[in-house]
Amino acid sequence: MTRAVIVDIVRTASGKGKPGGGLSEVHPVDLLSTVLTALVARTGIDPALVDDVIAGCVSQTRDQALNIARTGLLVAGFPESVPGTSLDRQCGSSQQAVHFAAQGVIAGAYDVAIACGVESMSRVPMGATSAGGEPFGPLAKRFPSLPNQGIGAELIASRWKFDREKLDEFAARSHRLSTEQAASGGFDNEIVPVALPNGGQHTVDETVRANTTAEGLAGLRPAFEDPAMGERYPEIDWVITPGNSSPLTDGASAALIMSEEKASALGLTPRARLHSFAVVGSDPEIMLTGPIPATEKVLARTGLSIDDIDAYEVNEAFAPVPLAWAADLHADPAKLNPRGGAIALGHPLGGSGTRLMATLLNHLEATGGRYGLQTMCEGGGMANATIIERI
Repeated sequence: MTRAVIVDIVRTASGKGKPGGGLSEVHPVDLLSTVLTALVARTGIDPALVDDVIAGCVSQTRDQALNIARTGLLVAGFPESVPGTSLDRQCGSSQQAVHFAAQGVIAGAYDVAIACGVESMSRVPMGATSAGGEPFGPLAKRFPSLPNQGIGAELIASRWKFDREKLDEFAARSHRLSTEQAASGGFDNEIVPVALPNGGQHTVDETVRANTTAEGLAGLRPAFEDPAMGERYPEIDWVITPGNSSPLTDGASAALIMSEEKASALGLTPRARLHSFAVVGSDPEIMLTGPIPATEKVLARTGLSIDDIDAYEVNEAFAPVPLAWAADLHADPAKLNPRGGAIALGHPLGGSGTRLMATLLNHLEATGGRYGLQTMCEGGGMANATIIERI
């Protein structure tokens, strides 16, 4: 069987997803073209060989409208013959792009593909695509009232019995681990510089706060407290804050994927095999528990156990999500997001999937690990899970 491999994978450093953030003056097309250009420069591949560019992007409107994948590759200087398409599987969009690219290679539809993603939450705010519309209107016949993701996170915290102290401790751990990695150069191989309009470069994750402590986070107020929701869900203790949630973020990331045979023919050395894939739907009310069944599904397909995996990247949309995942899977907490997660490194929606993959692969290489597992919750109640094998 044809096997798909990652030849290289890169990301931008995170920028705060608000006006004045480090990447807020950079057009999202330029963010995406930056990581595409970096893949070509680092590998020396002729971009004309790329069969498709598949880009995750959640808010496909305004600056991110009209198929940003195609616009980004053209701005990156790829030949006009290279196609591109944009997809939205909510937070897992670029992880799904990896799946589609690898599955295309395995099926023989592609020899070479790029999976990537981008989100500029400073320029295209979350929810911009639904402004003035009712995207869930007809769904009310089946689900009369679906809460937002913050309420879903509160429900997980309540049902898994995670108190505020535990959530804040986990959030502080994320910042501590990311700070340590940045100081030791652990992110250097995955971050590519972004040119800024003022002539400077953006090279450091702006969302990481080195001085974060659980004690400091304890002073933050709950972000989603709502009397009406409190009446509907009296078990909620209102423990989700901006400090134990992922911040609004700008960023992009990209992976060069091809068959092992093509990599050999081009004289390129693969870094990892894309071992196994899974995607599931989950309860759209609590919404954020999908990583649990997605992981169970991908492990069942492979015959691997959770203990066979050397590192887990579980997206830190909210602190209860990876904590509930680890509890149900009986996962080793030391292997969970060992370089910090989205609470510190940011969550640029469509760009997060390949960002997590970049961090996971670099960790496996640095530690000699063999298998890595990535999974992330997605809006509407879904999740992707991917297992990679370091070469």
